Amino acid sequence: MKKIAFILVSLLVAACSSTHKADTAAAPQAAPQAAPQTAASPAPVSATPAELAASKLAAELQGLEKESVYFDFDKYAVKPEYQDAIRKQANFIKEHKNDVVTLEGNADERGSEKYNLALGNRRAAAVLKSLERLGVPASQIRTVSFGKDHPRLACHEEKCWKENRRVDFEHKLN
Repeated sequence: MKKIAFILVSLLVAACSSTHKADTAAAPQAAPQAAPQTAASPAPVSATPAELAASKLAAELQGLEKESVYFDFDKYAVKPEYQDAIRKQANFIKEHKNDVVTLEGNADERGSEKYNLALGNRRAAAVLKSLERLGVPASQIRTVSFGKDHPRLACHEEKCWKENRRVDFEHKLN
């Protein structure tokens, strides 16, 4: 992931450092120009195929890591509406044999710390079983439970609790 971030930063720096200099005094005025360049549209920067592939992979990973599987209160069964998200994750992991995904189980603030750690673990295990059923090797999956320690939202009402009852996907390409 650090390599991908480095490549993206390098591309951005390269794009920002190349400036378009126009010498209007030396340019002939007789010939009309097709489309004048503006500061908002810099000259295109050509990227190598490897850089383009790395950029595409980084964007795909970012999209996958934004997806979560949500659970009902005090439950750890994967709901049918999350099967497509899990299928997308499984397809990516199977395509990238160097990917190891960590399933991060979370719970809302209600209940004891011990109970919520166990619940987060059961939620991560449920998603793990779903991935394995789709053909993802167990060697590419890790699980961890954060219990109630990593809330996405911090209010004390259902709209926040609902966001905190989830499993997140953290990918690491080796």
